[in-house]
Amino acid sequence: MMNLKSARLMVLLATSACLPSFAQNIAVVNGKPVPSSRVDAMVQQMVQQGQQDTPEMRAMIKDELINREVLAQEADKQGVANRPDVKNQIELARQSIMIRALATEYLVKNPVKDDEMKAEYDKFKAQSGGKEYHARHILVEKEEDAKGIIAKLKAGGKFEELAKVSTDPGSGAQGGDLGWAPPSAFVKPFSDAMVALKKGEVTPTPIKTQFGYHVIKLEETRDAQVPGFDEVKKQIGESMQQKKLQAFQQDLKKKAKIQ
Repeated sequence: MMNLKSARLMVLLATSACLPSFAQNIAVVNGKPVPSSRVDAMVQQMVQQGQQDTPEMRAMIKDELINREVLAQEADKQGVANRPDVKNQIELARQSIMIRALATEYLVKNPVKDDEMKAEYDKFKAQSGGKEYHARHILVEKEEDAKGIIAKLKAGGKFEELAKVSTDPGSGAQGGDLGWAPPSAFVKPFSDAMVALKKGEVTPTPIKTQFGYHVIKLEETRDAQVPGFDEVKKQIGESMQQKKLQAFQQDLKKKAKIQ
């Protein structure tokens, strides 16, 4: 004969066996279950956007999902999903979701390694040239005008005042100031002339580029202010991830039969 303790255990087991079916859904709308996994998915999205996972937020999401289910069922009754324009939107949304999942899985299997990021950082650092230059320039269309400006400078004219005639509107209003930049930031004829100057010197002759004729003054130089690896590691990683995905896409496209 079953004792009281055994009977309680049987009741507990029977009750527990029913719990998973309730736990799997947040509600049943017109006989159709709304799975709790949808709440978890939306919570994950909102947490990624910086919000906190709270009971209040989950309650709000639960209510929103029930509202969606009610509206979606009504849309199905009215045949909304069969409209050509809606079909196209559904297909585009389906593709977007699948592509994001594929990209995430690809990056998990093909992560950007620390040594790859470091190599990219070292290449960027080398391209900075090790030096930055603070220069000013005056840009004009005619060589004769540039020669006239150089003559005025030799006669004691102030570079900042003469820069008002520059056809470069950005720097012209700032006394010709170009700020700090590595030589690679400029076209080669300009950078070659700039790096040949000493502090305070002005180019003795006009420098011709595709933009016109330049009169360049070097204010000063300094060691390149390159941020540390740890400061830019995240940005480098994200950039390299995008390059990996682009290469993956191009490889698939080459293999695809496109008519």
